[in-house]
Amino acid sequence: MNQQISDAELEIMKIVWGDQSEVTVFSYIMDELAARGKPCQKNTLIVLLSRLIKKGFLSAKKIGRRNEYTTLVSEEEYQKAQTRTFLDKIYEGSAKGLVSNLIMGDLLTDAEYGELKKLLEKGREQ
Repeated sequence: MNQQISDAELEIMKIVWGDQSEVTVFSYIMDELAARGKPCQKNTLIVLLSRLIKKGFLSAKKIGRRNEYTTLVSEEEYQKAQTRTFLDKIYEGSAKGLVSNLIMGDLLTDAEYGELKKLLEKGREQ
């Protein structure tokens, strides 16, 4: 999955990923966007949802007068793919370069550094 999505499309996907229901309805997405301070016109949202369907991130099923949306790509799958793309593009595939930059650039809190250290040590044991 090398498909890129816009920031607006990502905001919609975060809403759908965060919905605990099996399907997400249009009105829920509209309400959540407004609650996040990012209100959207109905037609704009229809276009964005159509793009996400075309890109293979969502499927839609019409039930009566409303559409129900289901994710086809999990948040974890998307994050992994985007991380790989970022590593390849910025660090020539080197995870070490990224981690080094996070540590040396003072971009991690002490707690994050500790958690990362534990993850690395745990990975070594397996």
